[in-house]
Amino acid sequence: MEKLEVWMRGPIKDIPDLLQPVAHALLQVDEELFALFENFPRERLWLRPMGLASIAFHLQHIPGVIDRMLTYAAQNPLSEEQLRYLELEGKKDDRIDGIYLLNRLHQQIIVAIETLKNTKETALSAHRTLGRKKIPTTLIGLLFHAAEHAQRHVGQAIVTRKIVLADHHTNSE
Repeated sequence: MEKLEVWMRGPIKDIPDLLQPVAHALLQVDEELFALFENFPRERLWLRPMGLASIAFHLQHIPGVIDRMLTYAAQNPLSEEQLRYLELEGKKDDRIDGIYLLNRLHQQIIVAIETLKNTKETALSAHRTLGRKKIPTTLIGLLFHAAEHAQRHVGQAIVTRKIVLADHHTNSE
């Protein structure tokens, strides 16, 4: 039997009702990426077919975005470590493999879920700012963007995976 998507399995325990879609989306990201890339060939992780971002970039970028959005949600500036991580996203490093990237992603999603559990629905419309430019937003805007942006990169990673694994003699898959 096919496994239902996360949102179809019901509410996530201890997550406020209005944040259920954020939790569902993040947990779906975790499941889909593990299923697609757990045994992905290491030598293809950094390939950039047709100039597309590598799968490694997506697996680095998603937890980075989630981490940055949670930092802004907490009304904190990015740390030097976060800025360094951002600078290195997508830069080829053969020492990094898919399992390492998936585990980092998983750990960041656990942090995000815990943050959601500790977020009061009454605070969701609270003013927040994004980045050094202090772009005005709200707490729910940052939390939603973390999930939405992660989902967008999952889609891109899926397409890149198909291209990277495609048999060059056929257009199937």
